[in-house]
Amino acid sequence: MSVSSTATPRILVLYTELAPYVVACLRALVAELRADVHVVHWPVNKEAPFRLEMGEGVHRYDRSTTDDGALLALARQLDPDLVLCSGWIDKGYLKVCRKLRSGGAHTVMCSDTAWRGDLKQRVATVIGKATLHGIFTHAWVTGERQRTYALKLGFEPGVIRTGFYAADIDRFLPLGRAAIADRTRGWPHRFLCVARYIGVKNHQLLCDAFAELCHAGQAGDWELWFTGTGELFDAVTNSPSGRHPRIKHLGFVQVDDMPDVLTDCGVFILPSAYEPWGVVVQELACAGFPLALSSEVRAAERFLSEGINGMTFPAGDKEALERTMRAFVDKSDAQLAAMGAKSIGTGAAWGPQAWVRTAATMIPERNG
Repeated sequence: MSVSSTATPRILVLYTELAPYVVACLRALVAELRADVHVVHWPVNKEAPFRLEMGEGVHRYDRSTTDDGALLALARQLDPDLVLCSGWIDKGYLKVCRKLRSGGAHTVMCSDTAWRGDLKQRVATVIGKATLHGIFTHAWVTGERQRTYALKLGFEPGVIRTGFYAADIDRFLPLGRAAIADRTRGWPHRFLCVARYIGVKNHQLLCDAFAELCHAGQAGDWELWFTGTGELFDAVTNSPSGRHPRIKHLGFVQVDDMPDVLTDCGVFILPSAYEPWGVVVQELACAGFPLALSSEVRAAERFLSEGINGMTFPAGDKEALERTMRAFVDKSDAQLAAMGAKSIGTGAAWGPQAWVRTAATMIPERNG
């Protein structure tokens, strides 16, 4: 049953690494449901040091200073109606979910892990079927491949929800609408990649491919810009292709400073070898960007229509990556603008308010 219109639901969120889009959804719980929200989270990732403003009604606890005993005590004190838990990686979180589930709370396993069918996942399904039923009442996942995994873990179809990730569309949609209106004199000829500098994001592959296009005279007047930081930042930026004069590495950019970057760029590109979802895809779609995504970027299932607002290419295939970039280079500014406008409509279809409506379907009514 869903929460009644007069109830004030208490919601405990047991999270790993927070990001601005997560905070937007938590704040929406307060705005839309008048919920009392308490979020325990891991320390902010040093490679993505976002400044996070939780807002009124969202109470924040640092997991690094909250041991398992204190966490259980907090959970008992709050007596929440709903618990949203990031996967099953934190054993202390699982203890809390098991305890609260036995007391009648609805406990939700939240996951972006897609079904791949490898040995590790097949073993996990055996363990999951034996253990997760006593810990979680529901599963809330990002997309269809993740839904498949939840089914294989033993969750019944009726307790699985999709759409766990939602971009802060109110932040990005105005940028996209302004871009379509303001770029009447021409579309920016710059690819933009927003990603941490780690191996699976394929920064080096992208640099190599773009540099080759430039050397072959097939990149037109286009440039390639990156935002982000990470363990491979120095290696990529100091590589021969990474130092190409038409490639720019901006480092980590706070969300509030991203509009200046987005204004100067025209196509979002993400060549990841592994990308369980990728909220940045929706963010850049809302900002009016045509999309160039590898076949491993799972968010494409919701936010990319092939040939309409973007193109995909096989992950790790440099020649295919080059062909895709060359296809964008060859498009007219009017064609790029039309693709960007389509992206806005696709990105706007799912946001924090819709996210809250899904959360509400998992909140039990309290008796008395």
